[in-house]
Amino acid sequence: MGQATKSAIIRFSGDDLFIAITPSGHAQVLDTNSERGSAASPVELLLIALGSCTGIDVISILKKKRQHVTDYRIEVSGQRRAQHPRAYTEMRVRHILRGRNLSATAVAQAVELSDAKYCSVAATLRPTVEIVSSFEIIEETD
Repeated sequence: MGQATKSAIIRFSGDDLFIAITPSGHAQVLDTNSERGSAASPVELLLIALGSCTGIDVISILKKKRQHVTDYRIEVSGQRRAQHPRAYTEMRVRHILRGRNLSATAVAQAVELSDAKYCSVAATLRPTVEIVSSFEIIEETD
């Protein structure tokens, strides 16, 4: 039996601004005026969604592997088509982890598991977007 469908509600509030209410009840302002940029645009939210989705997978897997991560940042960039619709054709996800004696093998496995199995945002985007993941480990010193 499938999960119940949940809906987001998006309201136009004038002047190229929208206010979205997520299915869980959180408000998110979106600005579709790229020159003003007073809030995230819809396509920027795709980058954030992919980064946070894979990030929670990776950090969760590394905790289970008893890896000591002291800082973790995900940088997501995207290439879009020049013509309309200006869809993303490629997204690059760079995982930058800092910690003590982090295992490159453990990090590579965590990134691969998120990419291939767990990240629902990547799975949704992947039919039309090439997702290229990489990682960097910075050894904690002090």
